[in-house]
Amino acid sequence: MRRLFLFALLVGLALGLVACGGGEATQAPAAEEARPFRIAVVMPSAINDMAFSQSMYDALVKLQQDMGGPAKLEFVYSENMYVVDDAAAAIRDYASQGYDLVIAHGSQYGSSLQEIAPDFPETSFAWGTTVDTFKEMGIDNVFAYEARSEQGGYVNGVMAALLSQSGVIGVVGPIETGDAKLYIDGFKAGVLATNPDAQVNVNYIGSFSDTALAAEAAKTHIQAGADVMTGTAQMVVGAISVAKDHGVLWFGTQADQSSLAPEIVVANQVYDWTVALKPMVENIQKGVRGGEAYSLTLANGGLTIQYNPAFNLPAEVKDAAQKTIQGIIDGSIQIPVGGE
Repeated sequence: MRRLFLFALLVGLALGLVACGGGEATQAPAAEEARPFRIAVVMPSAINDMAFSQSMYDALVKLQQDMGGPAKLEFVYSENMYVVDDAAAAIRDYASQGYDLVIAHGSQYGSSLQEIAPDFPETSFAWGTTVDTFKEMGIDNVFAYEARSEQGGYVNGVMAALLSQSGVIGVVGPIETGDAKLYIDGFKAGVLATNPDAQVNVNYIGSFSDTALAAEAAKTHIQAGADVMTGTAQMVVGAISVAKDHGVLWFGTQADQSSLAPEIVVANQVYDWTVALKPMVENIQKGVRGGEAYSLTLANGGLTIQYNPAFNLPAEVKDAAQKTIQGIIDGSIQIPVGGE
């Protein structure tokens, strides 16, 4: 009996040791994979507006690819947020969901960020186009970004002056602020540097999105003798349609607008916001929440001039454009609309 008891006791101890040692034999669970970086963006117009909002959407798609796909970067967006109060509600909602970076893609959203950003100190925000990070207000989690759009504007202006037969050039502008004003000022400077006798008629319609008003402004320019036009913001699709109907040449900016009217779009200044987004993400990953501003330029590749392959651009005009680009990059051409 005693032997049976000892035998049972030994068996029990052996089983207990096996059970205790089982953890060593079992493979440890794999370390949880790091979650993707998460970005939310609020945009004033549609992601296919051929202008401002599309330039940001395209940049986020490119950034996602560059970072290794959705497993490394996730992004969501709210488009057509032209009502500032609605945009502010979306910005606050995204911040409350714990996104790493919330982008307010429009200068009209600045006052909203001033109120929202302090409520979410662990979230980074960004807005443009501007260089104001609200640092002086004691806010340290806001980045800013801008496009030095006067540079591509100047290049487009040089080509416009060389192509115009009438010497009258029309500009359809939205609101006189931000990259819109920079572009238009640069375009005008490029025209007049090339042809001092040219007449550049500028019309700010007071809206970023009113395509009907942009179309009316384009008609007015054509009636005044314009045979070349340009404009900026999402409302320009209305102006491009009128230019197409009348055979008037068009120069685009922000995104490639060639597909809207291949026969009359000459060239486009295209924004690549990844030049600002990449260092922004890197800073956030290092623990820097905000306080820095980023600029797109011809030198850093954030701005590029893309020629419409369907338009038969004379070689001498393209050559002049390329020389102008190089002059802006090396500093031999100074554009009289502000600093670098």
